Amino acid sequence: MDSKLKRKLQYYFDLILVLTQKELKVRYKNSVLGYLWSVAHPLAFALVFFIAFKVVVKIQIEDYALFLIAGLFPWQWFANSVNASPMILLGNASIIKKVGFPRYFIILTQVIQDMIHFLLAIPVIILFLFLYHKTPYLSWLYGIPVLLTAQFFIIYGICLIVASTNLFFRDLERLTILSTMLLFYFTPVFFDEAMIPRQYQNFLYLNPLSLLIVNWRMLFLSGKINALYLLGSYSYAGFIFLIGYMVYRKLSWKFAEVL
Repeated sequence: MDSKLKRKLQYYFDLILVLTQKELKVRYKNSVLGYLWSVAHPLAFALVFFIAFKVVVKIQIEDYALFLIAGLFPWQWFANSVNASPMILLGNASIIKKVGFPRYFIILTQVIQDMIHFLLAIPVIILFLFLYHKTPYLSWLYGIPVLLTAQFFIIYGICLIVASTNLFFRDLERLTILSTMLLFYFTPVFFDEAMIPRQYQNFLYLNPLSLLIVNWRMLFLSGKINALYLLGSYSYAGFIFLIGYMVYRKLSWKFAEVL
């Protein structure tokens, strides 16, 4: 490898590491519980949905608590990153103005830190598996990286679009939160995709998060991955990331003017 390219890659790696560490320190500054907060939110949601749908409505889904957290944890990664994306560049305006580096690294580190929180939550899923007399599967060794990669590029692409566009249309922050909330109810997180009426089943393919959540749940609960859904997830990942990068490149030269 060319020494100049090697030094450049090392610089980018160190930059991502420093930015990620900075974001993690800011998030947990003066926080006593620290790591517990990264799993408390999805677990609280799981408790609410368990009471609402298993106790009250009596939904017929086996091991419903395990079913819920297997979908809520990957969803939380998506929601945290996307909802934070409108303010990522604005919140780092001082760094952007003073230091010369690719601005998309700031957005990248936000997605990476939320991905780390998701990975740190997997032991909680393992704990619930044991509570339901189940064990992790060897297929996790390849299944988790495969699904992680697809979800990473979907989230990163969306964050590039939202973070770049919000600098010019500040109402996008509220619209993003509203859209994420609505998308949650159209994604099979707290319900089984088989419950969708047959005539509406095809709409499942229009939601890239649906394909991912179903596969995450299948992987955690049965050690399997739906190949068709996986192909769809990677197709969405490539398309969304490409659009996100194009939007970023189109608008990035104006960032300094509006920050």
